[in-house]
This record gives sequence, C-alpha cells and structure tokens, in this order.
Amino acid sequence: MKIPQDKFLSTVRVGDKGQIVIPKEVREMFEIEPGDNLMLMADKDRGIAIVAFEGMMEFMNEATRQAMGREKEQEK
Repeated sequence: MKIPQDKFLSTVRVGDKGQIVIPKEVREMFEIEPGDNLMLMADKDRGIAIVAFEGMMEFMNEATRQAMGREKEQEK
C-alpha cells in the first residue's frame, strides 16, 4: 500500500511516564519544534487528536468572529 506524500501512518508506543514520541517525519511535516505548544483533544467515541496550539487559536478566533457576525445579522 502506497501512502500519499502528504500523509503519514505509524504506530507509537506509550512510555512508562505516559509519553509518546512524535515521529521525525511528522514533526518535519508540521514543522513541530522543541518547545512548541500542542493541544490534545480527546473524545471517548472518536479518539485523540493533536493540533498546533497556535493554529487552534487562529481557528477559534475566526470561528468567534463568524459567530458574532451571524449574531449581528440576526439582530437586524
């Protein structure tokens, strides 16, 4: 099975302290550097996702702006 260049598939092992290592290929793909903040989101039914904190903040700010715009439109 050939995996597309913009995708990555791997297993990781949880260490004794509950830590995982993000594979080098993934760190390079997402430009993750030591000291970067990542956000971990978990849903018991859907699983775990890890996203860059900065990107999540941009997403949340844009979602808030759009929601506020919709509120203003509804008030008219």
